[in-house]
Amino acid sequence: MILRLLHRSPDAGPDVETALEVGADATQETLASWYAPPATPWLRINLIAAVSGDAAGADGTSDTLSNPADRAILRAVRDVADAVVVGAASVRAEGYRVPPSAKLVVVTSTGDLSGHRIAPERAERVVVVCPENAVGRVEESLGDSLCRLATIAPVADTGGRIAPRAIVETLHARGLTSLVCEGGPSLAGQFVRDHLVDELCLSTSPVVIGSGLPVFGSERFDASRLSLSQLLIDDQSALYARWRVEGAEATR
Repeated sequence: MILRLLHRSPDAGPDVETALEVGADATQETLASWYAPPATPWLRINLIAAVSGDAAGADGTSDTLSNPADRAILRAVRDVADAVVVGAASVRAEGYRVPPSAKLVVVTSTGDLSGHRIAPERAERVVVVCPENAVGRVEESLGDSLCRLATIAPVADTGGRIAPRAIVETLHARGLTSLVCEGGPSLAGQFVRDHLVDELCLSTSPVVIGSGLPVFGSERFDASRLSLSQLLIDDQSALYARWRVEGAEATR
């Protein structure tokens, strides 16, 4: 599979190779250099959607929307991040495991992490962000052995709901400043709504489907202006866009 560069804005860096072979070591190195955060701190959203805007494929997860090129880009984005931020529901639905290098930050309002697939050998790189009154449920659903290894980061909440800005501030205080949120759609939409996002990395799978799961959730929020900084295409017609969110830095 080949990835081809269709567009790269002048501020994204110098001219680069226009065709990359997916799976090659040199390709992963190139992708990691392209996706390196241009500033610190940096928060990007990384999601995949069908052309119809759905975040789930025929199996109810994002797996059937993905392909090797998308997974290569996902790996590159994770490799240059301090932490991957994901909601607890997505951890259960998608079968999340701790990435090889970045920390895994699980956000939960209820503290229920049942159904997780956190391996003990990687639990030291897990951070659970939850309301203060949900710590006990987190400890119960993780189990004693994982609790001794993982970090539980309680934050203030309003009626059981955690403010997205509180999540970001808590992670920054722990030295995690390069963040990538991989969903679910509701969590990603909340970060966008609160003007905390610097960049959207959106893969578009060449299918239409009525899964009923909008890629940024169902909650309404005001528009944010975007500018296209990079666009790739693979030989299956999937697109991989990087959108800068205009004015994001001024609101943080």
